[in-house]
Amino acid sequence: MKIVTNFPRFPAQFRSHSGVCGESRTATTLWQFLRHARWADLLLVNCDVALTLKLALVFFLLPFLRRPILANDIVLRKPQTWKARLSCPVKRWLFSRIEYFSLYQKDLEGYQRYFGIGPDRAWYVPFKANIRYRYAYPVSDDGEYVLCFGYSDRDYDLFFDAVERVGCPAAIPRPDWKSLRVHGARFTRPLEALPANVRLLEDDGSVESMIRMIAGARVVAIPVLPSRIAPSGISACLNSMLMGKCVVITEGPGISDVFEPSQALMVPPGDVAALAAAIETAWRDETLRRHVAEAGRRYAEACGGEPELRQRLIDLAAQLLASPVPQRAHTSARQQI
Repeated sequence: MKIVTNFPRFPAQFRSHSGVCGESRTATTLWQFLRHARWADLLLVNCDVALTLKLALVFFLLPFLRRPILANDIVLRKPQTWKARLSCPVKRWLFSRIEYFSLYQKDLEGYQRYFGIGPDRAWYVPFKANIRYRYAYPVSDDGEYVLCFGYSDRDYDLFFDAVERVGCPAAIPRPDWKSLRVHGARFTRPLEALPANVRLLEDDGSVESMIRMIAGARVVAIPVLPSRIAPSGISACLNSMLMGKCVVITEGPGISDVFEPSQALMVPPGDVAALAAAIETAWRDETLRRHVAEAGRRYAEACGGEPELRQRLIDLAAQLLASPVPQRAHTSARQQI
């Protein structure tokens, strides 16, 4: 099995759990993928929507170059602007030419509705905690504040409204306004109008800063906007779980379709009363908080880190190439890890 991929640190030589041996070549640009395409059995494109669409178009125009594509972790948004609505049919047609998708979510309603990506071509692959093996981190279920952090589709306004009701100590990183805009976060309050119980934490953007902020938290809250159709906050969630924190997070793709109720406190999107109630319960109920934190930590540890995720993709690639109609596992999220 020969794979060309842009997945970071993908092994040059590998073996699937089913016994299939293989080798890989690294490519990061369209030209590099095309240069290696005729050598490969499969192109594994990781987290790059534009590159996936370009490959689909080139293979349509130059079919002699065509190789099967496994698009991993393509993050798509609900088309809400006129420009997005106009381009949506083109993207849907190009995605129809992609053989396989591996996604960190089971809920495909939005992907199928807008982009034609359904369960006939998409496989769920559990994600991993990014800090696992690569960084030192403390594990504790206690802390000084409720932390809200991250960028992707974050609803900071909802968080401020919720913690203002609860009154417990809360914290956010000092805002990076550009990143918040790029990733579609909602943060409309000026800093001088933040609730009195919210403090700003210094954040230089490093992983070490993120670990320090999580380490100081008793509860981690990840409110996400209702409009998203792809997992948002999953990386922050798993890192926090791995460090032993009780996580309060918005329901949605990659969250309520993956986690069990014991592993995180999940609340409806846009519901300030539900978010406030979950934060207050997690803050005050030590027994519940520790139970959720421990269940979440066990799940995050079972997911492993980057090596385990790479192996899951290798196993999936071997399965896809071995059969014209690959078997789909009907198991729980916990069993699939």
